[in-house]
Amino acid sequence: MAVQIVVNLALAIFWLFLSGSYTMNSFILGYLFAMGLVFLMRKLLPGRFYVITLYNVIKLVFVFISELIKANIGVLRIILQPQIKNESAFFVYETDLKHKWEVALLSNLITLTPGTVVIGVNDDMKRLYIHCLDFSTKEEEVAAIKGSLEKAVREVGEYDEL
Repeated sequence: MAVQIVVNLALAIFWLFLSGSYTMNSFILGYLFAMGLVFLMRKLLPGRFYVITLYNVIKLVFVFISELIKANIGVLRIILQPQIKNESAFFVYETDLKHKWEVALLSNLITLTPGTVVIGVNDDMKRLYIHCLDFSTKEEEVAAIKGSLEKAVREVGEYDEL
């Protein structure tokens, strides 16, 4: 991915020299033309087309922000209750992620979400030990994490050609 970005920037700068115009509009136009060339050369360059990865990173940010808002509302409901009726619990979450950085990212995103904390990670990086402030059932908690955060992290980490 980094090679593609460097090639794209180099071609955009080369466009500036060819056009003789050193304005931002000329650079953006050259960058877009260079992006098209990088797309055409994507089989020759390592990794998948970097715009797809960039899109998945932006999507991950929006998924995290939506989960953050939902978790804040949930914690606010717990705090504003006259009597505490929630049940906190520890549970083990089994992940399907393959890379250590993906598991670390998922663990950090879970910990940054209010009401949940990753206590530890197993040695094989397949099990996360999580404490949840408002625990319903393990199946619901696992489905919520797998359907949102883990799915978005997995999409960012995919390296295959699309």
